[in-house]
Amino acid sequence: MSSQADRIKAALASRLAPRFCQGVPPTGMSAPQRPILVILHQETSTPGRVGNALRARGYALDIRRPRFGDPLPDTLANHAGVVMFGGPMSANDSDDFVRQEIDWLAVPLRERRPFLGICLGAQMLARQLGARVDAHPEGRVEVGYYAIRPTGAGRTVCGEWPGHVYQWHREGFDLPSGCELLAEGDDFPVQAFRSGTCFGVQFHPDVTTAMMHRWTTRGHERLASPGARVRADHFTSRAVHDVMERAWLDAFLGCWLRQNDESEPAFNPASAPLLVAAE
Repeated sequence: MSSQADRIKAALASRLAPRFCQGVPPTGMSAPQRPILVILHQETSTPGRVGNALRARGYALDIRRPRFGDPLPDTLANHAGVVMFGGPMSANDSDDFVRQEIDWLAVPLRERRPFLGICLGAQMLARQLGARVDAHPEGRVEVGYYAIRPTGAGRTVCGEWPGHVYQWHREGFDLPSGCELLAEGDDFPVQAFRSGTCFGVQFHPDVTTAMMHRWTTRGHERLASPGARVRADHFTSRAVHDVMERAWLDAFLGCWLRQNDESEPAFNPASAPLLVAAE
C-alpha cells in the first residue's frame, strides 16, 4: 500500500514540477547560507511537514516564539524566507505579541522578502494590509477537509492545486486591497492571496498525521461546531487527498527555494510561487 502511494506521489510530483518552475534543484541541493525564519505560537508547536521538507533541503530553521519572549529580527537580510504558522488565538486579540507580530509584518512587505502566513499567519498578514478578520456570520467553521478552487491568478502563480485541503479555523478574512486572490472556497471565500512576495493561505498543508491525531483529540470540542467534519472523516479524507497535497507542496517548495538561491537573479515577485507548509 505504501509503495503504491509513493509511486502515485512521484508521478504527481513529476507532472506538477514543470508547471511551478523549470530546473528545480533536487532535494539534496547544497545548503544555503541563510536559514528560514519560523514563527510559532504555542510552546509545543512544531513546523510540521514544512519543517521536515526545508531541513531535507539543507536549510536550518531559526525557530522563534514571540509569545514567549523571542525577538523578531529588524531585517530579513540574514534569512532566506519566513513562515508564520497558525495557533488557537485570534488576529483580533489584544495580546501584546499579537500586535507585535502584525506590526512586524511590515518588514517582509517593505523588504520584499519571501513570506508565507498559514491560517493565523495569513490572518495577521491580512490585518497588516488593512483587511477585516472575523468569524463566519452564521458561526460556521472549517475543521477537516474542504474543497478549494484556484483562480486564474492562482494557476499562473502555482500551476495545479490540490482539490481539497485540510482546515482548522473559525475565523476568515477579506481580501486586502491591492492583493491577488489565488484560491477561493465556499463558507470562507478567501483561501489564498498574495501581496508581492508575501503569501497567505487559510488552510493547513503543514499538518502531519500525528498532528491531526493531536488536534482532533485535544481540540475535540471544535468538531461539534457548525460545518465541522466528524473526526473519522479527517482520516478517511486524508487517505484520499493527502497524496496530491503532498506532491503539490513538494513541487512548490522546490521552486520557492530555487528563487532564494543566492546564485540566481534577485527574487522576482511577479513569478513568486505560493509558499506553503506541511509534514
